[in-house]
This record gives sequence, structure tokens and C-alpha cells, in this order.
Amino acid sequence: MRILLTNDDGIDAFGLKVLYDIASALSDDVWVCAPVLEQSGKGRGVSLHDPVRVRRLGERRFAAGGTPTDCVQIAVSDLMDSPPDLVLSGVNRGFNLAQDVTLSGTVAGALQGMSLGIPSIALSQCLDFDLDIEAQWQAAQVYGAPVVSNLIGQGWPADVIMNINFPDCAADDVTGVEVTRQGIRNLHEMHAVRRTDPRGRDYYWIDFHNYEQSLIDGTDLKAIAEKRISVTPLHLDLTHNETLHRLKKTLGGVAPKKVEPIMGSAQ
Repeated sequence: MRILLTNDDGIDAFGLKVLYDIASALSDDVWVCAPVLEQSGKGRGVSLHDPVRVRRLGERRFAAGGTPTDCVQIAVSDLMDSPPDLVLSGVNRGFNLAQDVTLSGTVAGALQGMSLGIPSIALSQCLDFDLDIEAQWQAAQVYGAPVVSNLIGQGWPADVIMNINFPDCAADDVTGVEVTRQGIRNLHEMHAVRRTDPRGRDYYWIDFHNYEQSLIDGTDLKAIAEKRISVTPLHLDLTHNETLHRLKKTLGGVAPKKVEPIMGSAQ
């Protein structure tokens, strides 16, 4: 089995070393193409307007000056002599739960593999909701290969990726594995912090609150809070089918000739 690795924390990230060990337990044909610099929060960003330069660091190891999506695309299109059988993205330093998955470069790397017809998995090592502390990697190191191997054995649909999150605890404290659905945080955590530079000009840091969340059974958020490994099947179809069917009853057929004002707009 040929495995391609990428991440969004960069080629020198410790989580990529953890991922390489996981992949090496499953195969002796492991390739790496990861960003030169950290790409966290870049989502499915693609370098459309700048060249992406690639450095060969070893026989099957490359660093690319682009996003995780770029890395997977370039590796599959050109760097590898034949496509991989599996793409693994991570192991991210920090969780990719709930709404995070739409921002995550880690998840994006797996989505690009899936888009190319390759079974793909995103892996993340959760932190204790404080990005300044060091990650505990034991859960990913001990359980990563067995969980990935189990998923490979079972298989999943071609338009789905697997999103694995490991709880922030020692390996012996992991309480199990749960197949979960994507949770939704009940409070918005992202905010902009305004600061002033020495020349008196404003700038902003994007930061996150550590709000306490309502934990709903069956979600990735609750599984991680209770020290279980969360495995969530994700796909790219963002269509809200209930609304689609409701709108079809009123908007289907001939286009309206009059544009109604948006509710709440000035008259």
C-alpha cells in the first residue's frame, strides 16, 4: 500500500513525525509532501496566483511553498510515479472539531485526496482548549495506526473522508473510540483583538474564546470531552436538503419578474 502524508503545521512539525510513524506501521511505501511554512486555518486554499516551489528533502520527502491542498495535488500529479492508495493528513497540533473542519488545512488535505479519488483521513491531536500548552501525543502515537488500519479494513464511500480526533490525555486514559457526527458550538469562539503597533497604526490578531460548550450525545465535541477518540465521516456536499425542498415549492419554474425587497432593508 502506498501512502501520501501531508499536514498544515509544516514540514518540520512534530505531528508529521507522529504521522510518519503511524503510516510506517501500515506500509513501507510512505511519501511526504507538506508545506514549508505553517498553513493552519487556510482551509481549502489553493495557490492560484503564485508559483509553488518544491524542495526535495529525500527520496520520497518534499516540502512545498503552498497549502495542504497544493501539496496533495502536486504530489499526486507530478512528484509520485504512481498515485497513492491512501492520503493521511496531520497529525494536527490541536483539535479539528465542530465548525473547525471548514477552516482546517488538515481536513482540506484529506478532502483534496478524496477529490482525486483517493481514500483519505485527517488526524488531529486535541489540546486542552489552550493553544499555548504542549500537546500530549501519546493517544495519537498509540492508537493512530490501529484506528487507521481498522478504517481501511472496513472502507468507506468514495465521496467521504474520515476525520479522527485524539483526546488530550495519556494513552492509558483513553476511554474508547466513538463514531460521531460533527458537533456545533453553541457560542461563537472566534474574535478579533485590536492592537496598536509602535507607529500608532492598528492591527488585529484573530483569537478564540474558551467558552464552555453544551455537549450533545453523539457529537465529536462530547466524545473528546469524555476522552474518547472521535471518528467522524465528512463529505463536501453542503446542501441543506430540507431548505432545498421547501424552496423548490415556491421558486421552482419561471423566474419571478419582480424583485422583492430584502426583509429589514430601507424603503
